[in-house]
Amino acid sequence: MTDRLLHLNAFENFSPGNISSGLWRHPSDRSSEYKTLRYWTSLARDLEHAGFDGIFMADILGMLDSYRGGPDDALRTASQVPIDDPVAVVSAMAAVTERLGFAITVSTSYEHPFLFARTMTSLDHLSEGRVGWNIVTSFLDSAARNLGAGEQLVHDQRYDRADEFLEVTHKLWELSWDDDAVRVDKQAGVYVDPAKVHPLRHDGRWYQVPDAFIAEPSPQRTPVLFQAGSSSRGQRFAAEHAEGLFVHGTRPEVLAPIVAGARDAAVALGRARDSIKAFAVATIVTGETDEIAEAKYRDLLDYIDYDGAMVQFAGPVGVDLSTYDPDVPLADIESNGAQFSARFFASADPDRVWTLREVAHYMGVGGMGPTIVGSGATVADELERWAEVADLDGFNLAYAVRPGTYEDIVRHVVPELRRRGRLRPAPDAAGGSRTRSTFRENLFGAGATRLAADHPHWRLSL
Repeated sequence: MTDRLLHLNAFENFSPGNISSGLWRHPSDRSSEYKTLRYWTSLARDLEHAGFDGIFMADILGMLDSYRGGPDDALRTASQVPIDDPVAVVSAMAAVTERLGFAITVSTSYEHPFLFARTMTSLDHLSEGRVGWNIVTSFLDSAARNLGAGEQLVHDQRYDRADEFLEVTHKLWELSWDDDAVRVDKQAGVYVDPAKVHPLRHDGRWYQVPDAFIAEPSPQRTPVLFQAGSSSRGQRFAAEHAEGLFVHGTRPEVLAPIVAGARDAAVALGRARDSIKAFAVATIVTGETDEIAEAKYRDLLDYIDYDGAMVQFAGPVGVDLSTYDPDVPLADIESNGAQFSARFFASADPDRVWTLREVAHYMGVGGMGPTIVGSGATVADELERWAEVADLDGFNLAYAVRPGTYEDIVRHVVPELRRRGRLRPAPDAAGGSRTRSTFRENLFGAGATRLAADHPHWRLSL
């Protein structure tokens, strides 16, 4: 078994509901506090103290409205709605931490690269280099309607535009300003040397950006780049752009070829095999003993909302499943999207016939990722198994209830992983570090603040 360190991110969103369905109703859940700064600053401090590397902020720009042909069930069950802008909370969390990184989901389909680049540079300045970007192209028709696009571009065209978006942001972040452009020379009266600031002159299919960037370089320049595409086109995009690959699956054996494919494609582009860190989503239910953890899990199951699970299951594939009998096998549902989902769940147990009711039961606590139940030692065993089989570098850990899930992980799982040498020493422990670090250094080691020299975007020029 490999003895490499594991990286842990909290998988959050600026909403009362993420991937669990109905668990905001649990008596111990405080998800309604998502609107307050105290929730986010307290969470950030606790996670940093425990040795987490970052908070991964999911986001969507429309409602999940495929189920029953509208948004009512999404609203009623708090299925990723209401949802606010995750960018807004990063500065507050950065102000109370020194090492914790913040990966923010932002879509290339509904932003302009010039404005977006300035936003991320601003956050990277204010956090002293602790910002990441989860690159998505969006999948919801509701987002396209309400943002003036009418209809979404077809899948591969969204990635074509994203490629150009990344080309523009790379030029803005990395090439427009020389490292020594900012002089702040009071005696000479020169703040920025104009000769060291360069126009982009970008004239592409999707974007025209003729002039220079208006923000000076931040500590990382380019935020840490994450990507979660699962299609062949998405995986090709990840191989060219991503430093972190976010994958989800029901078994590590399913994830192994996805991770291997991304790494192989990266190597084919001239990148190092370990230039992409692979993270799997997982939800942990833990306690002092396996029996206590199992009791917690059974309690959570009482709060699962079938309609909420179907909202989340139907949303990404655009299928209204409300007209189907919950006990009909997935394979009998005639839809390309449903067939994709049927294959996804069949991979969890090839000998099992999945029904919608069983899918809702499975997704109710942990979405489409695994729910790992047990004591700290049992959970650590399973995380190590996933990391070994799928060649993972870490996990994006989702919550079942807030903030109790994270409190339990910090209390029971983190010490066990650290005892096994799978996490860095605690920041305030002997051998630990309380010095500041960038998000990229958290993942790739001290001194790795800038985008790696073998990243394909370094082949671009102005």
